[in-house]
Amino acid sequence: MTTSPDFNFVFRKGTADKTPLLLLHGTGGNEHDLPGLADMVAPGRTLLSPRGRVLENGMPRFFRRFAEGVLDEDDIRQRAEELRGFVLQQQEQHGLRNFVALGFSNGANMAAALLALYPGLLAGAVLLRAMAPFKAMPAVQLDAAPVLLTSGTQDQMIPRADASRLVDWLKASGADVTHENWPTGHGLVQNDISAMTTFFANKAK
Repeated sequence: MTTSPDFNFVFRKGTADKTPLLLLHGTGGNEHDLPGLADMVAPGRTLLSPRGRVLENGMPRFFRRFAEGVLDEDDIRQRAEELRGFVLQQQEQHGLRNFVALGFSNGANMAAALLALYPGLLAGAVLLRAMAPFKAMPAVQLDAAPVLLTSGTQDQMIPRADASRLVDWLKASGADVTHENWPTGHGLVQNDISAMTTFFANKAK
């Protein structure tokens, strides 16, 4: 683990010809949660995995919420700005091109917020069990950035309408969107692994 003034994080250098990954964990996770998953679905990549700086009952998150499904939009904007600065610092320090984000749940919502607030910062995203982070999503141009969104039809934490609203916004913003629905809940399943592997092999090389 490496410590910066702003984030605890894991950084691991990979193959230069593959797009680096920004790994954003879910509620209660940390910087060690997603590197193993990344190695499974996108081996050989440079990995940057920060820990969320907000605590909810002792559990790390990337931004605050008022209740389940009720997000603190002002805090999202503040935390997204902090994360953007950290990402740009790491890109410059290591001479990296733009990251593709791989986020789960709270981390996926933060990745969606980065797409919305800072178009061009990310080269694409994998959004696992995500919802639209803002009630009024901004009009942006994502220039065909590849985005994979996977949802669970039985997910009690992410209403189907909220996931669909994110998909509609991504399409309207010009992203190259792949949306998959599985008959499952909030946790990941083998279908997610297969979809991510295909996505990284074909769209986010």
